[in-house]
Amino acid sequence: MSLFKARDWWSTILGEKEEFDQGCLCVADVDNSGSGQDKVIVGSYKGYLRIFNPHPVKPGDEVQPEDLLLEVQLREPILQVEVGKFVSGTEGLHLAVLHCRKLCVYAVSGTQGNVEHGNQYQIKLMYEHNLQRTACNMTYGPFGGVKGRDLICIQSMDGMLMLFEQESYAFGRFLPGFLLPGPLAYSSRTDSFITVSSCQQVESYKYQVLAFATDADERQDTEQRKLSSGKRLAVDWVLNIGEQARDICVVSFNQGVSSVFVLGERNFFCLKDNGQIRFMKKLDYSPSCFIPYCSVQEGTINTLIANHSKMLNVYQDVTLKWATQLPCIPVSVKVANFQDLKGVIVTLSDDGHLQCSYLGTDPSLFQAPKVDSREINYEEMNAEMKELQKIIREATKTQDILPESEKQRDVTVTAEVSPDLDEESQAIDSEVKAGAVPSVTVKVLCLIQVTAQKPNLAVCVQAPLAVTCDQFVFDDLEPDSSETVVLSVFLKENCSPSELEGTCIVSYNIPTELNPEGIPRVSRCNFSLPLKLVCFPAQPSKAANHKLTIDTNKPPISFVTIFPDFVDPSEGDQANALGFQFLAGSKTTLLASKTSQRYRIQSDQLEDLWLVTKELIHRLREHFKKQNCKDFACTFSGSIPLQEYFELIDRHFELRLNAEKYQELLSERAVQFRAIERRLLTRFKDKTPAPLQHLDTLLEGTFREVIALADAAEENQANMFQAFAKLKSATHLVIMLISLWQKLSSDQTAILEATLLPLAEDTQELGWEETVDAAVSYLLRTCLSKSSKEQALTLSSQLSMPKDTSRLKKNITLFCDRLAKGGRLSLSTDSATQQAAVMPGGCTTIPESDLEERTVIPGSTAMFASHGQTTKQKSKP
Repeated sequence: MSLFKARDWWSTILGEKEEFDQGCLCVADVDNSGSGQDKVIVGSYKGYLRIFNPHPVKPGDEVQPEDLLLEVQLREPILQVEVGKFVSGTEGLHLAVLHCRKLCVYAVSGTQGNVEHGNQYQIKLMYEHNLQRTACNMTYGPFGGVKGRDLICIQSMDGMLMLFEQESYAFGRFLPGFLLPGPLAYSSRTDSFITVSSCQQVESYKYQVLAFATDADERQDTEQRKLSSGKRLAVDWVLNIGEQARDICVVSFNQGVSSVFVLGERNFFCLKDNGQIRFMKKLDYSPSCFIPYCSVQEGTINTLIANHSKMLNVYQDVTLKWATQLPCIPVSVKVANFQDLKGVIVTLSDDGHLQCSYLGTDPSLFQAPKVDSREINYEEMNAEMKELQKIIREATKTQDILPESEKQRDVTVTAEVSPDLDEESQAIDSEVKAGAVPSVTVKVLCLIQVTAQKPNLAVCVQAPLAVTCDQFVFDDLEPDSSETVVLSVFLKENCSPSELEGTCIVSYNIPTELNPEGIPRVSRCNFSLPLKLVCFPAQPSKAANHKLTIDTNKPPISFVTIFPDFVDPSEGDQANALGFQFLAGSKTTLLASKTSQRYRIQSDQLEDLWLVTKELIHRLREHFKKQNCKDFACTFSGSIPLQEYFELIDRHFELRLNAEKYQELLSERAVQFRAIERRLLTRFKDKTPAPLQHLDTLLEGTFREVIALADAAEENQANMFQAFAKLKSATHLVIMLISLWQKLSSDQTAILEATLLPLAEDTQELGWEETVDAAVSYLLRTCLSKSSKEQALTLSSQLSMPKDTSRLKKNITLFCDRLAKGGRLSLSTDSATQQAAVMPGGCTTIPESDLEERTVIPGSTAMFASHGQTTKQKSKP
């Protein structure tokens, strides 16, 4: 047991599923017993009013029934309870209960019982006020310096202060500049009301100023009729605290010192009567409630502050004197006197945990046992340690993360893609301009081996592809059961995708004995979509702007064999040309050489070459795999189309610059629009309106500019999405050509993909250009470095949008040149040593002018396109 816990003196749980808040707790001698013993008054949002007279109980004993003096269910929710001199003609204490639309004042009295049932308590309604506005909170005190009685001030939800002189309504005043209600307190020393506005300012209003201000009921008439009676409500003093306040408390424990305490969200303030800060304390936690109380040291004030970590801290001014643990998070805290015990801490949580506790410590009853003094045999200890280390090594080698019985997959997910397109397309809101957008059906099967709680299936495809439904929520599944869902995938955006793959992810919980809520688990599977989902057969085209040639070590295969879904069977083995028309792109032609082992892919758009090239290589490998041919290989010996690739990079970067420009212009026009609005509102509110001086025309023109800029920014965003999709397709193509050209392994290809395709989505904060530039620069500095000086270079740790793409294009060109000279991709720390072994003598310095002028790199079969010409191959395959 912790030493620093609040010692439970008396506690109880109020009701079932009731809610309580800050104003629902009050401590006072409400029945006027004269003994000086406080009672605890609690009201709930369900309308229950309870009065307790706590008595100490032994640990483990339950609360005695006679501790509950009174329990009454009122008809409306109770917002706040207060005890004061609220009835005229008597200075006895009465109970004020604030409802949403009503204020009730009760007299609490007790009748001494003559039988074993004990004393009887009852409440009597003295008077009530029906409120015309919804109440928020209230405060009370001797307003105006009245003696022997307390007046009540209620703050409404719309910012009106309603003042009641006991049985009669006095007046109401609206707070200026009101938006949301804040905590309210009354200072008897300055005769003023103190609150915190929605502008995060502590404001003080004199009672005399409120009394002589314009009546709230005639506020509209005053503005219209310009009545001369009454004054404008003015604030006495204002202090900006920069945060919202949770509570305000005004204390004056002697005649010389009066302080205003404000509990903020992260700070605790103590103010003087005139609004000056006496001291403040920055809190490193989120407070929930507080209360100041009298300190034993002269000139200081103690404060109890509770937080959301169930801690109660005791401060003397700004010094933390004590911290104690509470069993729950209190929403209200009070200090009361019970019997012979003074200074009992009363806390109330939002779910009704009422506790009376005190600060103190319990003596520790633990005594350390005596240690037997005996000699230590170090040889036996060493032998035992070696045996234990051997057991640990064996356990770490053989033991898996999961137990042996749980190695089997609890939930198995499989996705089956239909071989044929849907007869009736399921495309929804597709933006593709083609006549008919096809769709394909995907059937997802989930096999459950154990009890699965809260299973959730998510089907993800990469934009611009979309699915008819991407989220499926099932009920709890029993063992040996299954669930099947059917959905359709289609092309939604007006651009070609860079990948024809999707993922199915099932998340679920498996209950255990120690965790009934379940341990979260995830199962997933991938599926591939057919090429005919985004293109359809078309007539081959002889001319094209971009051409690629793929070399193989096997004779060419007829397109009837490897592309049966795109070739008419009537053409037979004579089909050596095949056309693909993309739904949101250009026409791509595939040619097979009759005399050599080559295939040519050509298209008017570079990005449209990617999917056809990928599909061709994939189908060739699958065909020869079925033929048990293990030595099939594809190579590429042409020129890497860097110049055309750089044009796509420049287009994407230009759209990013446009997006930044539109954002700046929108910000400027928005500032201008708000400035004009403020001037117009100022003139409209003026009692003597001045001419508008064409401000309305300027406002309308600025509004049209904002709308036009927003439309242009939205259009630019759509163009940037399409440009990034084209850039990803071209990047995939460049990665494949480099891997075929240099015959990279799967690990090296993975490094290349992570370097050139680091982002799934492109944003203004983190774009493709700066990310790829950093990744390529890192590889040039490590595994592809030509000297130790390059390895010593440090990269910037912060990515930012570059001014242009010249450095990126230079680094990509240098990156390909280093690969052509024998460099190999590696992420190991000893990359410099490996580089020296692979590249004898190291790489020679490559001048920039040499890169621009040279077309053929000595010692390599690959060629780079010079910056002054496009990559076009005129030779026939």
